[in-house]
Amino acid sequence: MLKSLIKWLALCVLAFCTTFAVASYFFFAELDKELPDIEQLQNVQYQMPFSIYSQDRLLIGQFGEKHRMPVSIDQVPPQQINAFIAAEDDRFFTHIGIDPTGLARAATQLVLTGKKRQGGSTITMQVARNFLLSNEKTYLRKLKEILLALKIERRYSKDQILELYLNKIYMGQRAYGLAASAQTYYGKNLSELSLPQQAMIAGLPKAPSIYNPITNPERALQRRNYVLRRMLELKYIDENTYRSALNTADDAALQPVNIEFQAPYVAEMARQEIMAQFGDAAYTLGLKVYTTVPSEFQRAADRALQEAVHEYDERHGYRGPLTKNASGNGAILTDTVIGDCRQAQIVGLTESGITATIHGGDRIQIDRSNIEWIKRSGANRTSLHSGDLIWVRRLNSGDWALTQVPEVEGALTALNPNNGAILALSGGFDFYHSKYNRATQSKRQPGSGFKPIIYTAAFEKGFTPASIINDAPIVIEDPSQENDWRPENYNRRYLGPTPLRVALRESINLVSIRLLQEIGVTQAIDTARRFGFDKEQLPTTLSLALGSGYASPLRMATAYAVFANGGFLVTPYLIERIENNDGAVLFQAQPPIACADCNELNPPQETSAPRAISAKTNFLINSLLRDVVQRGTATQAKQLGRNDLAGKTGTTNEQRDAWFNGFATGIVASTWIGYDDSLPLGHGETGGKVALPMWIKFIKAVQHHFPEKPETPPAGIVQAYINPRDGLLLEPNEKGGIWEYFAEETAPKTMSAPIQPEESFEEEFNEESLF
Repeated sequence: MLKSLIKWLALCVLAFCTTFAVASYFFFAELDKELPDIEQLQNVQYQMPFSIYSQDRLLIGQFGEKHRMPVSIDQVPPQQINAFIAAEDDRFFTHIGIDPTGLARAATQLVLTGKKRQGGSTITMQVARNFLLSNEKTYLRKLKEILLALKIERRYSKDQILELYLNKIYMGQRAYGLAASAQTYYGKNLSELSLPQQAMIAGLPKAPSIYNPITNPERALQRRNYVLRRMLELKYIDENTYRSALNTADDAALQPVNIEFQAPYVAEMARQEIMAQFGDAAYTLGLKVYTTVPSEFQRAADRALQEAVHEYDERHGYRGPLTKNASGNGAILTDTVIGDCRQAQIVGLTESGITATIHGGDRIQIDRSNIEWIKRSGANRTSLHSGDLIWVRRLNSGDWALTQVPEVEGALTALNPNNGAILALSGGFDFYHSKYNRATQSKRQPGSGFKPIIYTAAFEKGFTPASIINDAPIVIEDPSQENDWRPENYNRRYLGPTPLRVALRESINLVSIRLLQEIGVTQAIDTARRFGFDKEQLPTTLSLALGSGYASPLRMATAYAVFANGGFLVTPYLIERIENNDGAVLFQAQPPIACADCNELNPPQETSAPRAISAKTNFLINSLLRDVVQRGTATQAKQLGRNDLAGKTGTTNEQRDAWFNGFATGIVASTWIGYDDSLPLGHGETGGKVALPMWIKFIKAVQHHFPEKPETPPAGIVQAYINPRDGLLLEPNEKGGIWEYFAEETAPKTMSAPIQPEESFEEEFNEESLF
């Protein structure tokens, strides 16, 4: 009877075990079908921010929520690996993907407490969870995690698994992976971390928020010391090393992104282009974006803009200290920096200057010569007192100067005229003070900077540099306005009959208006559109002759690139190349090129930029624009010592906008200064006085990259000796004539009457104005 019972029980147990085994087999077989393919771990794509670089590969911007810097396992110091093994999985190199001891401990806790607790997960299981599964905490997911870990261990080496883990784990403060956490908390590369820092980082994955050394330094220190103790127990370190590390204070501090060069307007422009192309995915793809902007050029542009607006601002007087008697008023000296201005507090005044302290406690000396400018507003050194908070800036010489944050703004854009590559772009005095990019977003009247477009249209209609237009008062009837338009020259003087060369050189308004009347507004607009202007930017009235439309500095630089490259319209571009995180090129710019040498024997290619104006017309306009520098409103630029400079100043009504658009061999740049709310700059603050100095400073800093080349007249250009009063021919031996360039078909063929001694065009004008 007993034997029968035992036999029966044995059969029941066997049947149960068999049934359980079969059921388990089918269960796990079905579960296995649901498991993700571990082969995808072979080519993992980590979510990484995208980085933007200057043309010379300096980091200028980084965008994305997840800061990650993947590294290979051989780049990780052995002691850093030991720290993670001690903290997370001390049997990693011996187990098969799961740790039975750890799982048993976790199961025991579940039985005793009835609660699921963290624990039992090996590094391999964490890789399975982080890469292949969701974060839901269920028994089924845990089973999948175990099965995947076993599979992963059979497919991948320990080093491969560890590399995946170290690059994926979240470490707090938006840092993902080992290398990113080293930069985030300590601003160091992995090889530079000390043992206590390695232990601190190794302690983070367990609970990045609880053990964060930035937000919870006490708990973080306890966790670090635990990791160090485990390293001692596992004999990764000796007792002396352990004690030394234990007594080392932690110096974790949130580090800024390691921007190597400040060019925020450029970086933001590039970011917007990348977002338009890739969408939100751009923030995780780890793209490397290389711009066309060399850091040397951008540095020169920023400096030129800052100095130019300071010069204007200081001409208009001192507005007083930032805070009078700061100590008594409870004001505090801060580390605020706006542009090149930073705060300082006066601690002493003497006959020789000012002694002040800047944030951090360093003392600086401001020489008397760098304070004297405040007298323009009626103030002097006695208006300043010890304790006042002031603005200071460092000059190129290294000396300190009293300053103030300018209220006026500026912009500068420089291009390679042969392909449209942006070489420098400054959209304002300080991006972080005002993110409005005036170089690309502003809609400002170009003023007389637009006149060369009108002259181009006139030359295409048969006018020449010697054509005579009467410079005299004019009244324009406008039924839509209450009063007729009575435009004037800037100095309210008139020359009478005037050659176009002199009129553009001296920027004579009345000649431009009469010239536009002759050629027609429609013809001028058609010509302007070939320079890249949109129709809505161009008014359909005679005020177009004086630049009453609107344009940005980038648009003006693009238009003047036509003059600089032989007559071709190029498209500005900022992004030279885009690479993925592995270095594969996703995009390479192939801009159309200005083909100045193209002719019947060398026809344009598909990659050639479209011709906007003929080579002959371009040469004639260039000749006039060079004259603006040599004898006209931009003679200040002659200090650069080049003969290939050409350009045009621009000033609008009531001096609300000041411009200079100009070029030399291989580079074109437009500069602008004005108030964002279009307040007048003040009497005499013209393009030649305000914007031209910025252009000169910039070109002076970069001109060594652009060797001067002589301009050779193209086929079909001839020279003739003429009477400047009527543009007709003179005998070469007759005094008072000038040599002038003409397109062959428009060259004069009629002889002029002899020149009288009193006839001359040497009277100089000061500047131009819109009305």
